[in-house]
Amino acid sequence: MSANEVLSGEGEPGEVGFEAALRPKSLAEFVGQPKVREQLSLLIEAAKLRAHAPDHILLAGPPGLGKTTLAMIVAHESGAPLRLTSGPAIQNAGDLAAILSSLTEGEVLFIDEIHRMSKTAEEMLYLAMEDFRVDIMVGTGPGATSIPLDLAKFTLVGATTRSGMLPNPLRDRFGFTAHLEYYSEQELTAVISRAAQLLGFELSGNAASMIASRSRGTPRIANRLLRRVRDFALVKGTPASESLAVVDQALQLYEVDERGLDRLDRAVLDALTTKFNGRPVGLTTLAIAVGEEPETIEAVVEPFLVREGLLLRTTRGRQATSAAYRHLGLDAPQQA
Repeated sequence: MSANEVLSGEGEPGEVGFEAALRPKSLAEFVGQPKVREQLSLLIEAAKLRAHAPDHILLAGPPGLGKTTLAMIVAHESGAPLRLTSGPAIQNAGDLAAILSSLTEGEVLFIDEIHRMSKTAEEMLYLAMEDFRVDIMVGTGPGATSIPLDLAKFTLVGATTRSGMLPNPLRDRFGFTAHLEYYSEQELTAVISRAAQLLGFELSGNAASMIASRSRGTPRIANRLLRRVRDFALVKGTPASESLAVVDQALQLYEVDERGLDRLDRAVLDALTTKFNGRPVGLTTLAIAVGEEPETIEAVVEPFLVREGLLLRTTRGRQATSAAYRHLGLDAPQQA
């Protein structure tokens, strides 16, 4: 696994079992997002008192913040079965109709990356969410007929990393929208300590704090770094009493610095500050300079660097801030 993959917010197939074992099972166990937890708790309790399925829920936020976990918790606390699918898997209205028609009363349907669903499936979902029925078209041309199909009352939980890409008619049909925020260092320390305990890995509070400070505010990255540290300690045979030193050595091995920047992050900042002397640089030119695709720079690197105040996106191009120069130990030019 490369340093870039270690700090990516996207999940990986090999981590499914690892992350599933660490997932909290209830809102009480869930760390962080206090406002969202309170809102969801109220929504679920009210639905129980009314003996009705909870309203449809939209979970919006960057990758790795716990959207899938919250969907599982909604189903668990509602006492309902959970059906999981994703937007890219629903290519047409027929795919969606097959899923919807097989749902049971009160079931929770979770659609990850819902903004990537096909247009025809979106339009079918409008009616299903509002009236719990779909119209199935049979035949083509003038002889085509529409057959109405009643559905069991269900709760749709949609997750998206790009809520702005959702059409307004779909967004408006969700009864509740939760906006997930990046985690604080204290919250991530609690996440890491809990995960280490579940894994039977002895970790000091200072060591957990060190991992948290380099996790980009994302629990998935925190758990991934914990996994790398555990592997390092296992291979090197380092005693638990030296956990702080183990964390530092393991993260140095994977090129994760004290601020959470990896090799690619530093390569981008180095290109902006030295190769281009602090002048604004276009995305394509910057990507060529660091040997990566423009989409990787824009989707993976830039959001974190902008959030950390290390990179500016201007009309003339990308530009390093004075904070970026300080982080790299360089003197900022007068015009920066």
